[in-house]
Amino acid sequence: MGGSFDPVHVAHVALAESALVALRLDEVRWIPVGQPWQKARQLAPAEHRVAMVERAVAHEPRFIVDRIEVDRSGPSYTLETVLALQTAHPEVSEWCLIIGLDQYLNLPSWHGWTDLLARVTLAVATREGVDPEAPLELAAHPHRMHPLPMAPHAVSSTDIRTRLNRGETPESLVPTLLSEGVARYIANHQLYAPGDPR
Repeated sequence: MGGSFDPVHVAHVALAESALVALRLDEVRWIPVGQPWQKARQLAPAEHRVAMVERAVAHEPRFIVDRIEVDRSGPSYTLETVLALQTAHPEVSEWCLIIGLDQYLNLPSWHGWTDLLARVTLAVATREGVDPEAPLELAAHPHRMHPLPMAPHAVSSTDIRTRLNRGETPESLVPTLLSEGVARYIANHQLYAPGDPR
């Protein structure tokens, strides 16, 4: 499960927990992006984003924080990450890529996306009772997809950053951020504070 995690929040954790149970996974690897090639804005430094994810997932031993993308130079392409993981772990018979519905619909814009489809099962967040409908370009390529029904979460990293930039305190966002450790980390490092250009 990759992402900016800028910052990590309750919907990220709910998606990972849903995949863990629904797909009976051995583990979920959380992979904070290194250099996102599809985002124009500047992210919080990778060390901060990794540290926040570590605090958010500490409650679940099957959640593993993997630095593969932040430690690799150059753009963070998911295909390269999957190839590296498959090479490092030949004993693993199946890899699932956990993504949101927006990412599923946008998949044909990804680098090497057809090769990626051949290597992973897509686990796609969706609303209860609604199966994701692939866009025409994606539907033309056979792929394995497992819908993950999710309760709605009215939260986004963008909204959290905006609220913090307006002067709200991280402690006031603890249910949204899920973890007091994440809120404390944001406060201690003054991330997303008023005046922060990110």
